[in-house]
Amino acid sequence: MKKTVSMLFVFFVLLNCGELTRKPNERSENTSSENPKEAQVNEFAIVIHGGAGTILKENLSDEKEAEYRAKLEEAIRVGYTILEEGGTSLDAVEKTINVLEDSPLFNAGKGAVFTNAETNELDASIMDGSNLNAGASAGTKTVKNPINLARKIMENSPHVMMAGDGAETYAKEQGLELVSPEYFYVENRMQSLKRVKEKDAQKESDNASAFYDATIKDSKFGTVGCVALDKNGNLAAGTSTGGMTNKRYGRIGDVPIIGAGNYANNATCAISGTGWGEFFIRATVAHDISALIEYKGVSLKEAANEVIQKKVPALGGDGGIIAVDKYGNMEMNFNTAGMYRAAMNDKGELVIGIFKE
Repeated sequence: MKKTVSMLFVFFVLLNCGELTRKPNERSENTSSENPKEAQVNEFAIVIHGGAGTILKENLSDEKEAEYRAKLEEAIRVGYTILEEGGTSLDAVEKTINVLEDSPLFNAGKGAVFTNAETNELDASIMDGSNLNAGASAGTKTVKNPINLARKIMENSPHVMMAGDGAETYAKEQGLELVSPEYFYVENRMQSLKRVKEKDAQKESDNASAFYDATIKDSKFGTVGCVALDKNGNLAAGTSTGGMTNKRYGRIGDVPIIGAGNYANNATCAISGTGWGEFFIRATVAHDISALIEYKGVSLKEAANEVIQKKVPALGGDGGIIAVDKYGNMEMNFNTAGMYRAAMNDKGELVIGIFKE
């Protein structure tokens, strides 16, 4: 009898201590809370881009390369300082993009490319990852810093996007700095337009669709953008551009389209894109990367690779993105020959790149 009682006692002890004897790769049905949260890589972080495309070392002099690197560093340090001092990701994004918009080096603001009508039509958008609020402007011709208008639209109006004359009127009402259209004139941009028009003249014997397709492929693509994570865990993304050289018919690309060229969500990541806008719109590039993270649980790197290295090229497009996720992981992913880019983590470590490495 004593032996039987002893055996029953041992049996119940083993039953109740089953967790101790479970094999390492076995999981209890109620261990979802045991899954460790992904480690916070950076308390805050910032990434910028100045456009992607056929950017080759042999086509860029040492002096010009140094000029680009210096401006990228100047811009990102503006945003980094804001974040380091406890400022918001929205402020960091806006002020960083202002530096790039004010430089003739990049296709945004001062350096915007020319349309077929030899005008400059600028687009921009900004998004707050904390509440999914967003603002965008398209086709403005006198707003000095379109990213500022995008933020005013986001914060002070009931709308997400304004375009053309209406956007210009709203910018004036909001007290933003307006400039003469001549402010945006940059000689090398005009020369680029003339070269594209000369190529077009040689192709006009083709049908209209082929003619327009050739125009797009021969045009310079460029955009500036910034994504940031602040110390409060809020993400923000901003993108600004002059569009594509020789654009016509009121063409608007992906930049002011939330979810295409720009997106931010505190639950996942912040994305800013640059490339062939028509394909970024069709592929909803920025939101697709966020959705892959949210619904499939993949990493930021995996999501970016899936969209930029597979989905966009499969459609026939090209370009790149910059991104930062809620853990502070940073990504600069592109399928072109180069992308002007820079990133800084919470330790102040700076990375600047131009060419594919």
